[in-house]
This record gives sequence, structure tokens and C-alpha cells, in this order.
Amino acid sequence: MLRRLSADDSRFKTVTFQAGLNLLVARSTHHSSSTDSRNGAGKSSLIELLHFMLGSRADRNHLTARRELRDITFILALDWPGETDPISVSRKGKTATTVALEPCLVPSTGLFEENRCTVPIADWQKLIESKLFGLSGEHRGVTGRALLSFLMRKVGDHGFNEAARSFSRQPESQATPNLAYLLGLDSDLAARYQGLAARKAARDQLKKAVDDPVWGQVVGKSADLRGQIAISESRIAGLNHQIAEFRVVPQYEELKSRADELAARIQALGTQDILDRRNLDHLERAVAETVDPEVRYLEQVYADLGIALPEQIRRRFDEVRDFHAAIVANRRTYLEQEIKEIRARLDARHAERSSLGEEQSIILKQLGEGGALAALSTLQKALGQEEATLGALRHRLEAAQTVESSSREIEAERLELTRAIDTDLQERRVRIDQATVLFNDFARRLYGTTRPSYLKVEPGRSSLKIVPKIDSDVSQGINRMAIFCFDLTLAVIAHRAGRGPDFLVHDSHLFDGVDDRQLTRALEIAAEAMRAESMQYIVTINEDDLAKAERLGFDATQYVIEPLLTDAYDEGGLFGFRFDK
Repeated sequence: MLRRLSADDSRFKTVTFQAGLNLLVARSTHHSSSTDSRNGAGKSSLIELLHFMLGSRADRNHLTARRELRDITFILALDWPGETDPISVSRKGKTATTVALEPCLVPSTGLFEENRCTVPIADWQKLIESKLFGLSGEHRGVTGRALLSFLMRKVGDHGFNEAARSFSRQPESQATPNLAYLLGLDSDLAARYQGLAARKAARDQLKKAVDDPVWGQVVGKSADLRGQIAISESRIAGLNHQIAEFRVVPQYEELKSRADELAARIQALGTQDILDRRNLDHLERAVAETVDPEVRYLEQVYADLGIALPEQIRRRFDEVRDFHAAIVANRRTYLEQEIKEIRARLDARHAERSSLGEEQSIILKQLGEGGALAALSTLQKALGQEEATLGALRHRLEAAQTVESSSREIEAERLELTRAIDTDLQERRVRIDQATVLFNDFARRLYGTTRPSYLKVEPGRSSLKIVPKIDSDVSQGINRMAIFCFDLTLAVIAHRAGRGPDFLVHDSHLFDGVDDRQLTRALEIAAEAMRAESMQYIVTINEDDLAKAERLGFDATQYVIEPLLTDAYDEGGLFGFRFDK
């Protein structure tokens, strides 16, 4: 059960919950004018904050991300499976990606401070799924957040428009796996509709493209494409035959072969030229860098030092100089000989390349004048184009067959899924009957036996159908009471089986358009059901609506909880101050 919602801002009005029925009342003050509204008292904000504390995502448009609220830490105390005392959950809009838990329920992760830890919001969501809803293992299409959205509907999400949807335009295939789980049905079977819906959506988009007069050319009809493929294959066969039989001059093959040899030889000569020119450049730089040795400067050095060199020393210097001069001369001679040989090779290849070029030109001219090159090139180009066209046609045929066959496959899978769900519903008939009887009991106590009421559970074309029915003339009030009975049924059935928590929360908008008698009976039913099931029902309600119920005999004294919200401009609301939402 939820125990207390508070904040570290002293202006915030702490809400203390109790077991059973909880009525959070909003009233108009005697200072209220006709322009005042209890919509600013914070009734819907309470639901929003409870979702926030129980793991909802909070983007920059969220209530707690408002400049006036983002630095406030909100604290929710609630009972927790396996814990003797209530646990404390703290979270604020500025750091909404984490929550602080006390005591720490996930000792293997988070930042620790004594018995308190900070954990990512994803970890908190997983804890809620496993502990409050008993979700373990893989449950396709079922999440703790989606389940909570049915047990704490938000008026801002239009959660009171339809019983089988927790927010406006929610696909039934997305909602029903969660409803099925709460009712104890096979949620995996219900979730298979989502895969079918995705495949059907993709197939519908392709079908639109095929049917479009312009875009249809991209794919086309399989029957048309098969005819085009047959014609294209025939053309390719004919072109291949012409190329295989192609003959223009008797010497064509010999000339073509010689032309290929010449082209290869000319290319090889060019490669060899590149290598030799690179070597020639290196050799010419080496020659330029080769110089004669000079040692006469040593005599001047010794003279400057005042030392006279003996004649024998001078002779030794002359011998060294002559020796090195001989080495340099020999190296220069060798390098010049190498340069001469490379230049000779370059000249020879140049002459050979000129000769080969002339011969190649003559051969190509002979082939061209004979029509061989032009005709063969035309045939080969046509063949390449036709083969490309054939490849594109085959891809289009594959896509067209996918579009045309997918419809049959989807329908076959839908029929198989329908049979599987029919079988499963028969096997779970007892559970469905229990939920139906409970729903009927709640509805009968609201409207008597004059309005037939039941739960309809059956496989549909696009989703598992779970629909609460109370016979009416399309009355908004009766529709809201059908949601009340349905949610109460979900909460009780799920809690009994350990698939849901022991609380249910409703906003005062649930009672918009509801007759005074049904409002009174709804509060009485909720109080009795919560007492019998050891559960908790929290509902926000306007003082004048509660007064109507009290005039009809409902004693609200023991159910009204603190604080009493008012429409007083400055401090009457839940937050204790006003701000633009």
C-alpha cells in the first residue's frame, strides 16, 4: 500500500494514505469567485506525482521539470514485499534519471550512503515489475509502466475515454497484453498481434506503392513482370548467339589477338621506363655529389700553429690525396657508364614503343574499316544493358511476390492465432468467468438488474478483445462507471493472484457526468471491496460531489484523508503555491 507522499519543500502538503478507501477532497473556499477553479488544487497532479515516483519517464515537459518544481525532492513511502517497514523512494525533476531508495533494495548497484542508495530509473522499473507485478522472465508486450497506467489512469492522457486503453489512440494490440496479464490470460498470445500489425502495416505501404500509377512502376504486378522477364531472357539469348557467331574478316581473331599483345607490350615498356628514369635521377645526383679530396689546407693549419711539417709528412699527405682522387675518379667513371646504359635503354624502348604504336594503329584501322570493333562493341553494350534490365526485373518480381504472398501469409497466421487464443480461452474459462462475475457484481450493484453487464473476451482481427459492457444508450456517466467496475475488477483479480499491487488510484474526472446515486454506490462498493480484499483505493473528489453522496446516506468521515485541498490562490493547492502549468 501507499503510505505517504511528501517533499523537502515545506509548502508542499504532505498526503498521508490509509488502508481501504482514501478520499482526497478539494473544495471551494468562501472567497472563491466564479472564475476560480478547483482544477488548480492539485488533484490530477497527485496522480502525476505518484506515477513519477513509481518510475514514469520525465521529459522536459513533465510537471516536475517545471522551473518552480525541478529542485524539489519528492518522497513516497510505500509497503514493499519482503520488507517489514515501508520503504522510501526519493526523486526530483532535476535528476529524474535516478531514484534514491531507503533501504537499498539493489545492493549490487547504485551509490551507497549507509542504508540508502541511488539507482537508475530503469533498475527501479525492473524492481516494480518483479516485486509489485510478479513479472519474471520474458513477457512480450507487458511492462510494469503499462500495467500501472491501468491502475492509475491519467486524465491528461485521456485515460478515462475507453476502458481497454490507458491513453488516447493507444493501439489495442499494445494495450491488451497488459490487460491479459492482469486477468491471468496468456499475454504472449495477445502480444503476437503486435507482430502481425507491424507486418500488415509494412505490407499496406508496399501495396499502396504497387497500386499507385507512378510508383507502381517501381514494383509492378507479378504476372506482368513474368512476361517482361521472359522477353528479356529471349533477347539475351539472341545477343549471346550473335556474339558467339560473330565473324567479319577471316583474320579478325588473329588481328584482335595481335592488337591485345601490342597493347600489353606498350604498357610493359612504359612501366620499365618509369623504373629506369627513377634510377637515372638517383645516379645523376650521385655524380653531382662526387668531389675530389683536398688536404693542402692542413699545411696552413700547422703553419698558423707555428709548427713546421717535415718533408716526409708532406709526402704522406700527397699519397693520401692521390689515392682518394683515384677512388673518386673510378666512382665517377662507373656512374657515368651506368647513366649511359640507362639512357641507351630508354632510347631503345622509345624506338620500340613508336614502332609498336604504328603497328597497333594499322591493326586497329584494319579492324575498324572491317566493321568488327564497332559491331562487336554495339552487341556487347546491348547485351550488358539487357542483362541489367533482367536483373532489375527479377528484383521487382521478388518484391511483388512478397507483397502478394504476404497478405495470404498474414491471414493464415491470423487464423492460426485465432485458433490458439480460442483454445487458450477455453482452457482459462474459469479465470474469465471469475472476472466476469466480479465485474457483473460491481455493475449490478450500481444499476441493478435492468442493465446487462459482462466482460467480453475474444480474439479479434487486430487484437485480443477485452471489453467491459454495461448496456446503455451511449451515456458518458455509464461509460465512466464501466471503467470504474473494470479497473476495480482488474485490481482485485491481479492482487489475488500476485500479479498486481494492492492499490488502485482514480482521478475525480472519473465521476464526470455520473448520476449522484451511482457515485454514492461506487464509493460504497469501493470501500467494501477494499476492506474485503485488504487493498487500498485512492480517489480524488470534489467537495460538492462528495456532499451529494453524503446526502444519499454515504458516511465519508472515516475515508477523508489529509490534507484538504482548496482553490485558495496562493497556498490552497497541493504544492502550497501557484505556478503556470
